[in-house]
Amino acid sequence: MTADQLHQIWSGRRSLHDHQIAPTRADWRTWLLLGGRGSGKTFAGAFWVADQACHHVLSFALVGPTLHDVREVMVEGPSGLKALTPKGGRPRWEGGRRRLVWSNGSVAYAFSAEDPDSLRGPQFHHAWADEFCAWRKPETVLQTLRMGLRLGVAPRLVMTTTPRPTPALRRLMAEPGLFAERAPTSANAAHLSPGFLGHLRTLYGGTRLEAQELEGLLVETEGALFRAEDLKRARGARPESFDMVVVAVDPPASAGGDACGIVVAGRREGRAFVLADRSERGLSPGGWAAKVAACAAEFGARQIVAEKNQGGDMVRTVLAQANCSVGVKLVHASRGKVERAAPVAALYEQGRVVQCGDFPALEEELMGLGAEGVGHSPDRADALVWAVTWLLPTPKAGPRIRIL
Repeated sequence: MTADQLHQIWSGRRSLHDHQIAPTRADWRTWLLLGGRGSGKTFAGAFWVADQACHHVLSFALVGPTLHDVREVMVEGPSGLKALTPKGGRPRWEGGRRRLVWSNGSVAYAFSAEDPDSLRGPQFHHAWADEFCAWRKPETVLQTLRMGLRLGVAPRLVMTTTPRPTPALRRLMAEPGLFAERAPTSANAAHLSPGFLGHLRTLYGGTRLEAQELEGLLVETEGALFRAEDLKRARGARPESFDMVVVAVDPPASAGGDACGIVVAGRREGRAFVLADRSERGLSPGGWAAKVAACAAEFGARQIVAEKNQGGDMVRTVLAQANCSVGVKLVHASRGKVERAAPVAALYEQGRVVQCGDFPALEEELMGLGAEGVGHSPDRADALVWAVTWLLPTPKAGPRIRIL
């Protein structure tokens, strides 16, 4: 079975969703797909492996929570590797050796996350790891697996999982160079039982369970300021015009580290409207400044609000070098992120903030504010807080009366 035949088979039976297509950039090493139940994430992993196996003679590692999961889901499941091709061209499962063999010589070996030491010794070109958040020792297994990815020019790792707020997943998502994507269950609704999605939304709509299990979002719990139900209720239409539009920027401390938070928002009739989240990781100062200038021009912003803690007057300088003609207001973070975000969370509860679009990565960071052990800087959320605070300033408290 060639790669072209594989694509032809599925072009007539099922179109690939955008989230099921591997990153187009050539330099990626780890692709993390966070998906809701039934979102097609298993199919995405299986299709990528099958596509690579048909192109070249390669060696793969297939890692699941247990060996049973590897065989029943990743190999022989309805969206698994064997199901991708007709019976005549399917790869052969060799149970005694726990491996899947293609006719051209490509081989995929099965490993259980319950046994990290089984990954010591073997080496591979690529790997597919499924349901990372269900692994008992996720970081130990992941470290051992990566030590074995040492064949070929550019070994790659595909990870598919329904998210859970585990420290291991938080640390993984903070890794430089990681390409993360999110997929809601609704994206794959055409291939699910009729009524499945509607029934679950009737039961769990607006809850954190829906956000995690159906939207594929990393949802925090203890101490989190923003609630899933408030964020869902905040989604709405964009007005035709605004009293004011701003671009809020949370600059990174260094290139290649944290993301540069870039959020566009507008104000109309006492409400803030979130228009875009253009945050991006790995930009140089000139790179993020050019992106901010482009956003200001695109949305007709009248003000850029930038946190100066990380860069001071450098922020204004690089924006000027990017030919940004919009005025820049530098704001200083004299309070912690959680304390600054609390009034904005209250505005969401009051229905005074509207999100004009789907912003899963931003919502994920908002739901992490206030939770312990998040493990990365919430740059998107911080930029949104600056934008909403600028547009809807909280009245300062009046004089206090002290009774003696």
